[in-house]
Amino acid sequence: MADPSSYRPKPGQIPDSPGVYRFRDEHGRVIYVGKAKSLRQRLSSYFQDLAGLHPRTRTMVTTAASVEWTVVSTEVEALQLEYSWIKEYDPRFNVKYRDDKSYPSLAVTLGEEFPRVQVMRGPKKKGVRYFGPYAHAWAIRETVDLMLRVFPVRTCSAGVFKRSAQIGRPCLLGYIGKCSAPCVGRVTAEEHRELAEEFCDFMAGRTGAYIRRLEQRMHDAAEEMEYEKAARLRDDIEALKRAMEKNAVVLADATDADLIAVAEDELEAAVQIFHVRGGRVRGQRGWVTDKVEAVDTAGLVEHALQQLYGEESGDAVPKEVLVPALPDPAGPVAQWLAERRGSRVDLRIPQRGDKKDLMATVQRNAQQALVLHKTKRASDLTTRSRALEEISEALGLDSAPLRVECFDISHLQGQDVVASMVVFEDGLARKSEYRRFQIKGFAGQDDVRSMHEVVGRRFRRYLQEKMKTGEWTEEAPGGEIEEPLPADDGKPKRFAYPPQLVVVDGGKPQVMAAKRALDELGVTDVAVCGLAKRLEEVWLPDEDDPVVLPRTSEGLYFLQRVRDEAHRFAISYQRSKRAKTFRAGPLDAVPGLGETRKQALLKHFGSLKRLRAATIEQICETPGIGRKTAETIAAALAQAAPPAPAVNMTTGEIMDDAEE
Repeated sequence: MADPSSYRPKPGQIPDSPGVYRFRDEHGRVIYVGKAKSLRQRLSSYFQDLAGLHPRTRTMVTTAASVEWTVVSTEVEALQLEYSWIKEYDPRFNVKYRDDKSYPSLAVTLGEEFPRVQVMRGPKKKGVRYFGPYAHAWAIRETVDLMLRVFPVRTCSAGVFKRSAQIGRPCLLGYIGKCSAPCVGRVTAEEHRELAEEFCDFMAGRTGAYIRRLEQRMHDAAEEMEYEKAARLRDDIEALKRAMEKNAVVLADATDADLIAVAEDELEAAVQIFHVRGGRVRGQRGWVTDKVEAVDTAGLVEHALQQLYGEESGDAVPKEVLVPALPDPAGPVAQWLAERRGSRVDLRIPQRGDKKDLMATVQRNAQQALVLHKTKRASDLTTRSRALEEISEALGLDSAPLRVECFDISHLQGQDVVASMVVFEDGLARKSEYRRFQIKGFAGQDDVRSMHEVVGRRFRRYLQEKMKTGEWTEEAPGGEIEEPLPADDGKPKRFAYPPQLVVVDGGKPQVMAAKRALDELGVTDVAVCGLAKRLEEVWLPDEDDPVVLPRTSEGLYFLQRVRDEAHRFAISYQRSKRAKTFRAGPLDAVPGLGETRKQALLKHFGSLKRLRAATIEQICETPGIGRKTAETIAAALAQAAPPAPAVNMTTGEIMDDAEE
């Protein structure tokens, strides 16, 4: 435990101006990022008597070994820099909300020539208009199904679209009137884009005017005795009204606003957000986080605003944001939101009327989410703790293994040999720490030798990290550094943290190989075991008999889950490598021909068969292809044997257009 007075700056060194500060631990890793209107006043508060500090703040300052700061011009700049550094360094003492990229959203790919409506998860992409997020994907599909009757926008994948264009026949949705079939030219690209933009306008809340126009068209058709057209318009109006009914009206004045509520206790906090567009709730999401820093409700709200709008711009930031408590101070946050939107954003606490009632509903949802999370976590934590304790007792460990790493080898008949490393911390998968390896030391199939190589490489990198931070003073055994280590920038390193337990997929030979790799590197404080698939036996190094855990043991179930996850991760990597090998063609042998020009060639000629039949002059017509490159391509294609023709297994007919 460090003494804060050992790294306390002199009072005259700290500027009395806005800025952002970083605390680093003894190894240079950034452990806390904060901002202040006055750096001098804020930093001085950390170096008072430890007894007067909040317990979490006390833990942070005693873990830190240095502090540094950056001066900025305004508090808005400080807010932006703080958000950037928290995203970059992932400090352990900052409140970090669980990322909500798993929530599904309704997306319209306006960046494509023919925009597509689909359900999307994950990070937001450029050129895509998003609506939501929603709690369930089926809710999006029900809404889209109703709206496609009025706005028949394309929903098919790129492969289906291309195939329909090739055969000149639309898919089923085109036949039943739920797609305008731009793939076969029923509408032009401009007409289809206009449909997609009307779809977006309707989803954005501009519903009343559109429905009134449809009703007027329906009445006009009826007056002109075009009763079939009037009936179709009537059904379209009913479909849109049913889609609107799925989102109840909560604010009568067609407000666009986000409402944020917080429920918290001493250790955790739950945040719930309702997205209201056009007076209707269009989306909902929420997070639960550990309160790893001393933060009040206003601070939690500020962190939530950074998480929500840190990467948004334009209409994604609403005109009004309603919160239970205003950040202190509120002015810079409101100005930051306005800059991201491009116009004024009203950040306030609702005091009366419908908005206050809706905020109470959001608050109840946050409270319920916190209670549900604590109930689940209590159950899960008990189970995970019992599993780790059982493993500790069975393997004779000094304490429960809080970090477990598992290794697995995968190959296909000795080809494309790869390995995986998965990480579980406190019984939970830490997917950001997963790693995969290619076997470099030899060719062929040898699982034992592969396991020795992979474990050695992993812990050699660990020792190199320790040497860099001064924790390991001896020369790292085992040879040269595989790749240059990056400069110490305070970010978490890839292999910086050692496990308490290494699990290998296999029996005694694999366990002994892993143990031998650790011994060669001088690593003595990491336990090793193996889990054999045949009888689910746990093998230890230098033991003739395996450890047999009861079939109902939580410890055995945890080891199985870790082993299966390592196997899944290795298999997925091995299959991806194999797929790349299968996709390799004669163009890969052309020196200097990159992926972009290969795609340009295939797009220009339509298929490898047509490219093979083309003359050098015709190849030169492809953008970016000169005559010398064209001659090299023609020579490579002439040397490569053409693939065997495809055969129709029903008729025995040889299909000449196999490469089309």
